[in-house]
Amino acid sequence: MNICYRPAAPSDAAQLLEYLKQIGGETDNLTFGANGIPYTVEQEAEVLKRFAESHHSRLFLALDGDRIVGNACVDGFGNPRFRHRCNLAISVLRDYWGRGIGTGLMERMLDFARQIGVELASLEVRSDNERAKALYRKFGFQSFGTFPRYFKINGRYFDVDCMTLELTEGSNK
Repeated sequence: MNICYRPAAPSDAAQLLEYLKQIGGETDNLTFGANGIPYTVEQEAEVLKRFAESHHSRLFLALDGDRIVGNACVDGFGNPRFRHRCNLAISVLRDYWGRGIGTGLMERMLDFARQIGVELASLEVRSDNERAKALYRKFGFQSFGTFPRYFKINGRYFDVDCMTLELTEGSNK
C-alpha cells in the first residue's frame, strides 16, 4: 500500500462522488448515506474548483494508486469575525481503517489550517465513534459538549460530541 495525499481538483469530481456513495453505505457516522451527496458531476466539479481556489478552505484526498480511499475537508471562513476558526471533516473507506490514513489526512488539514492563520479548529463526531475520537484526541482535540439527537437514522437518535483544538499558543481566549 502506497498512499498519496493531495488536494482535490475538479477532475476528481466523478470519482469522488462514487467514493462518497461507497463510504456513505459503509458507515452511519456521516451526514449522508449510501446515496452519497445529491450533486451531478458538473456540480461537484464546481465545488472542487471553489475549494481549490479558496484561501480559507481545502479538500484533501488520500489515494491508493488512482483510487480515492479517504478525504478530508478544512472549511474556513472569510468573515473577519470568524476567520480565526475552521471546521474539519474526515472519512476513510472501511477497508483502509487502522492504516494511518486518518492520521495522514489530519496532518495535512492541520498544516493547511495553520498556514492560513487558523487559531481554532473544530469538528463534530458521533459520540459512539470511539475510533475517530481516539484519532482526534491523539492530535489534542478536546470535547467541549454534546449535541443530543443530532442524527436520526432509521428511527434511532445519535448524539455527537463537539471537539476543538487550539492551533496557536497564547491565543486571546
